[in-house]
Amino acid sequence: MSRALSALSLVAAIAASLWSGPSPAAPAADEAAFRALYRELVEINTTRSVGSCTRAAQAMQARLLAAGLPAEDARILAPADRPQDGALVAVLRGRERTLKPLLLLAHIDVVEARREDWQRDPFTLVEEDGWFYARGASDDKAMAAIFTDSLVRYRQAGYVPRRDIKLALTCGEETPDVFNSVKWLMQTQPEALAAEFALNEGAGGELRDGKPLALQIQAGEKVYQDFALSTQDGGGHSSRPTRDNPITRLAIGLERLGAYRFPIALNPTTRGYFEAQARLSAPAIATDMRAVLADPADEAAAERLWTINPGWNSSLRTTCVATQIEGGHAPNALPQQAHANVNCRILPGVPVEDVRQTLVRVLGDERIAVVARGEAGMTTAAPPLSPRILGPVRDVADTIWPGVAIVPTMSTGATDGRFLNAAGIPTYGISGLFHDAEGSRAHGLNERIRVRSLLDGRRFLHEIVRRYADAAD
Repeated sequence: MSRALSALSLVAAIAASLWSGPSPAAPAADEAAFRALYRELVEINTTRSVGSCTRAAQAMQARLLAAGLPAEDARILAPADRPQDGALVAVLRGRERTLKPLLLLAHIDVVEARREDWQRDPFTLVEEDGWFYARGASDDKAMAAIFTDSLVRYRQAGYVPRRDIKLALTCGEETPDVFNSVKWLMQTQPEALAAEFALNEGAGGELRDGKPLALQIQAGEKVYQDFALSTQDGGGHSSRPTRDNPITRLAIGLERLGAYRFPIALNPTTRGYFEAQARLSAPAIATDMRAVLADPADEAAAERLWTINPGWNSSLRTTCVATQIEGGHAPNALPQQAHANVNCRILPGVPVEDVRQTLVRVLGDERIAVVARGEAGMTTAAPPLSPRILGPVRDVADTIWPGVAIVPTMSTGATDGRFLNAAGIPTYGISGLFHDAEGSRAHGLNERIRVRSLLDGRRFLHEIVRRYADAAD
């Protein structure tokens, strides 16, 4: 064969490889190990009804011990009367013991899921068309697996951080009225979670047309509070109606509440959020966002934004909405009682009692009693988004998602960060996990996360944790 023919054959072979595209490569060894860890954690049922957080915590503990973490630095903690609600608290020791630790917080309990409702078995991790499907695939076993995997890799690599890195995989975030291990630990052994600051769930990333658009950092969250509304009367025969009907009275009050808007009140985090979103949004939406940033805020613009995205309205103000109602005792009798539950999500810094008094005023009927239900919501200030927090996020994000916008956000729901913030431990929602407009379907059917999002989030968190852990005070 001539040299010319050999060269021609080589060119043809190269061209053929280019046209056919790269053959799928097997995951690198460390990625394969992560996938196995993630699968193991997701497939351990940790629902309140039949699951066990302790079993999941023990599985992750075993992986840390296998990586060489001392047994005294990887403990399972649970109340004596709740042996299945165990939390794993592990520590990778740093070289400067005077520095407070960095805490990595993730909950391993999940919302209930019934097989007959799902397209797939909710407790079998399925990879399909670029997605992982399972209960907990996103909320919150994605971060729990990433954090555990990072500690394993740090230990195996011989990495010694400047400050301790503390991992807490906790139980009960989804059912705090039954038991919550973050709350329990803060009450009984607060040193277990003591830290300079913490990374937690609460924010992700926004995809547009499949491409990363905005990476969110959550600072602060609204306060959860239920209020019981009740009114009563003597009742009687339904053939002899009176002017005082508890059901009607309560309905009129709830209609007033439905029409009421708490005032727009921006804090530094939500102001930063809308400023960033205005730069990313279509012109008409951007104009309305700038209008709600003005002083005074434009309520008509806020109404238009609410129609587009209810989450935008929730970020602007305290919200209170009727979620349950009941009344009467027989179809042929005048009602003696009527009750409703009103669920409020209160802006940080607003006292719960102030909101209760507002409800009384808006309902406009002194015969409707308004009483806070359950434990009083924890009112905490949003932790500052200082250069110490934002700088590393910007630097690491640019290596993975060049040019992505960094957007501060406030959670309109509730996370375990409320217990830490209340104890003076600034807690930030940082995950690097990107979702499309439909989101992860957390708490719903067929929960999912993009495979690419999970692996990119793993890369992001692994590096950001190192940067925070090696920073000086």
